[in-house]
Amino acid sequence: MAKGSNRRKATAKADLPQKTCVSCGRPFTWRKKWERVWDEVKYCSKRCGGRG
Repeated sequence: MAKGSNRRKATAKADLPQKTCVSCGRPFTWRKKWERVWDEVKYCSKRCGGRG
């Protein structure tokens, strides 16, 4: 058995889901901190959330 063969492969950033910010209109990519609330995320940052 090769060393480290049971490690999980990381997901490539290009394969992560994306959304468009409703405030600035820029695309943003899924982040680990949004794992449980991804469906509710509308803004790319706190700054955009404050404007919205």
